[in-house]
Amino acid sequence: MASAQQDYIAPWWTYWLHSFPHLNFNFQPVDNSFRPAEEEYQQSLIFLACMAAVGLGLSLGVLAVYLSCLCFCRKEEAEETKRPDGCCITWAAVITGLVICSAVGVGFYGNSETNDGVYQLTYSLYNANHTLGGVDSLVGNSLTGMQTQLKEHLARLDEIFSPQRDYVQTLRFMQQMADNIIRQLNGMPNFSKARQDLANVADQTSYIEYYRWLTYLLLLILDLVICLVACLGLAKQSRWLLTLIMAFGVLTMILSWTSLGVGTATAVGTSDFCVSPEKFIANETKDFLNENIVHYYLYCSNTLPNPFQQSLTIFQRSLTTMQIQVQGLLQFSVSVFPTAERDLLGVQKLLNTTEFNLHQLTALLDCRSLHKDYLDALVGMCYDGVEGLLYLCLFSLLAASAFCAMLCAIPRAFILMASRDRDYDDIDEEDPFNPQARRLPYNPSRAQVHSFCSYSSSLGSQTSLQPPAPTTSSAPAAEYMNQSMLFGGNPRYENVPLIGRGSPPPSTFRNIFTQHEDHLPIYD
Repeated sequence: MASAQQDYIAPWWTYWLHSFPHLNFNFQPVDNSFRPAEEEYQQSLIFLACMAAVGLGLSLGVLAVYLSCLCFCRKEEAEETKRPDGCCITWAAVITGLVICSAVGVGFYGNSETNDGVYQLTYSLYNANHTLGGVDSLVGNSLTGMQTQLKEHLARLDEIFSPQRDYVQTLRFMQQMADNIIRQLNGMPNFSKARQDLANVADQTSYIEYYRWLTYLLLLILDLVICLVACLGLAKQSRWLLTLIMAFGVLTMILSWTSLGVGTATAVGTSDFCVSPEKFIANETKDFLNENIVHYYLYCSNTLPNPFQQSLTIFQRSLTTMQIQVQGLLQFSVSVFPTAERDLLGVQKLLNTTEFNLHQLTALLDCRSLHKDYLDALVGMCYDGVEGLLYLCLFSLLAASAFCAMLCAIPRAFILMASRDRDYDDIDEEDPFNPQARRLPYNPSRAQVHSFCSYSSSLGSQTSLQPPAPTTSSAPAAEYMNQSMLFGGNPRYENVPLIGRGSPPPSTFRNIFTQHEDHLPIYD
């Protein structure tokens, strides 16, 4: 099989993140090798996370300066009666909404990619742990069979074959072969410590990943809801909605910068591991695993010797020799010692079971299985995992910038709404062309104002056209309909506000003009 160096190549973004400056709290450079247990390396990651706090401070500072300038400049704008540009606020809201929606989309993709990578990592760790557990189980079962069960059978056979020295010598030889097998099994590495470490890493990673995924999901939903409610508040010009959005906007901006810092530190730390994972694994396993064994599983090359080959070969030869001896005893001794058949069959069954365990052990100890899990874990963590973290960092940066712009645009919207209210307050309520005049309550005192047309003129016959005296009815529309039908006018062309003011409908003037058209003077 090809070496791990050929099968696994760290992606370019891990080298880019690995090149980030690693500084401790004293601003001194630190080695960027992955050493999570050392204090200086931890300080370098915390320092990277605190860089996001600097961005948060700058955002809050810019926002505070902008709001202060807006408050101080508001008096000058009020003196100049300058209305804020509503078009700029509209475009700012639209662009901010698009940026937030894009950031949420990027965040959902990054969250999914990170979750897939971590799932592949934990699955590979559990699979490798299962493989190592199988090795320990097979070694333990084989040792128990050789040390306990085989010893009991050989002790009874030694009593049975005591009169025959040749058979006793055969039993002594079988015991020597069993001791060789026990010696080789005891020389196998104990993977219990490695299994415990893999299980702890997998469990902690799964636990942290669940809450990380859930936290980002809630943050994405919160950003989307705030964006939609902000659009609703601007459309309805609701001050309380916009005030609520400003409060949640500040909170979300703080959360976005915090997630950016945590994501950046996590991505850099993971990239430090992905650039040279074999170095960290060799350092962590040197206390309980031989360096040749670790090297064999990490690189799994055909040119590398199998460190278990000699032990497995001795195991196989000893077991085969014992099987041949038992077969000979069954063939020649049973006729002389029939009571020995039961124990000989028990030894033969035990050796067959041990041979089956040997074949399984040989397959599990082969480097290809564990090396595949190793590569799958690296691909899941360094490709999907780190890539997803980069997308989440981009989401956090876009969301923080967009919410900062939103917090700057909302106060301008407040000023625009106040300016429009002030313009409406400046309109004269007595203006007959004011649209609000239609909503004014009917004033009976206005009914006493006489019309500019005299009903007692020399036209005589037109006195019958005197409209009825206005009443204090609360239904001017019904009064209008009655007068309109009385004078033969079309209701569509009658103006309702004229009725409440005591003026005749326009149809009155049209009838007067028609009846006295002949008496009007003609000018050449």
